[in-house]
Amino acid sequence: MAKNKTAYVCNECGQDFPRWQGQCSACQEWNTITEVRLGASSATRTHQFSGYAGSIDRKVQTLDQIDLNELPRIASSFGEFDRVLGGGIVPGSAILIGGHPGAGKSTLLLQTLCQLAETMPALYVTGEESLQQVAMRAHRLGLPTKKLRMLSETSVEAICDIALQEKPKVIVVDSIQVMHMSDIQSSPGSVSQVRESASYLTRFAKQHGIAVIMVGHVTKDGSLAGPKVLEHCIDCSVMFEGDSDSRYRTLRSHKNRFGAINELGVFAMTERGLKEVANPSAIFLSRGDEASSGSLVMVVWEGTRPLLVELQVLVDDSAMANPRRVAVGMDGNRLAMLLAVMHRHGGLLMSDQDVFVNVVGGVKVTETSADLTLLLAMVSSFRGDVLPSDLVVFGEVGLSGEIRPVPNGQERLIEAAKHGFKRAIVPKANMPKKPPQGMEVVGVTKLTEALNAL
Repeated sequence: MAKNKTAYVCNECGQDFPRWQGQCSACQEWNTITEVRLGASSATRTHQFSGYAGSIDRKVQTLDQIDLNELPRIASSFGEFDRVLGGGIVPGSAILIGGHPGAGKSTLLLQTLCQLAETMPALYVTGEESLQQVAMRAHRLGLPTKKLRMLSETSVEAICDIALQEKPKVIVVDSIQVMHMSDIQSSPGSVSQVRESASYLTRFAKQHGIAVIMVGHVTKDGSLAGPKVLEHCIDCSVMFEGDSDSRYRTLRSHKNRFGAINELGVFAMTERGLKEVANPSAIFLSRGDEASSGSLVMVVWEGTRPLLVELQVLVDDSAMANPRRVAVGMDGNRLAMLLAVMHRHGGLLMSDQDVFVNVVGGVKVTETSADLTLLLAMVSSFRGDVLPSDLVVFGEVGLSGEIRPVPNGQERLIEAAKHGFKRAIVPKANMPKKPPQGMEVVGVTKLTEALNAL
């Protein structure tokens, strides 16, 4: 009989240690290392699914001999969901969807599978909710319920056995945190159970050509709960984000072996479930009737498309010795750096001013194209001058005050012109040979040129 082994694993990052210690040397968290009893190795397991779907070729080949014909993707009935996945669901892929409680993960997947079940076999496995709860939600949303196969089970081995009998094209496992394997002694939700369950489902998906979509929980800081290695064994990892006080939800891909990463899909939560938003720029540009200082529109690049977002900056006299620097939706360290650039190369000192930055709509801007927009909006708020409502700005600002180009400058200008913007301040390297019709484009190379262009 194989002997069980004992390991010490960090619950935050999944790092293994030979013995217990108070602090995790990988993520620097305290009191997160717990003792985990591992089952026998996979070679000694008696329960193994058998057979191959022909998708795995054991013959050694050269690169030029490999067939490059892509697998036919499965349309999810949501254009925004397909965009984030890279064009649809790939057969045999393992997809992980994470998000805060109440974001709408289960609603999105239930809507998707109810539509898919009309044309192909699909299986929805619920481990957290009862079948009656899922059925009540489906009837409340007005979804077709006659063909979707439902299963309430938490054993991974039992799920794979039933899937071999049902032969579905797509399986949803809600959620991976409550699944367990019989030969792992730790409780469901632990590091070893989540890791082994996800690996088992991924191997099952690859060997039988069945797409498996797993739902994952998130921690307080917004990262996926359980081991970080969960993201390494899957093909696609997407996060479903949205505030409880907002009706809009965003779906963003963090890892995708079959498409672009950082792709963004926007949904609206309604009484009839989630509805996709075909033109998300119109949501984030819902500006007030009265223009105000410190407000400026920028064009950020999300995945494979441009997105127009309003940036608001408030500069006010500080009553404290250390002025506050608050950035919502942007990197606070980059805000401090740009304030230093403005002082050195723009001639404006804001060391005695509170600076508050907000990206309207809850969008998180991670690229550097918002640098120039932030600085010009900061000057507008500092001086109390209102910027033109038909002005759009983008560009990266260097430490020496130079304006650097950003990718896809032409596509950004075209998207701004579609929404009625007539003026643009962009890096000179992004100046198009032929500006969009009806738009005046000004190219700048230095921060002083951008300030003069206002």
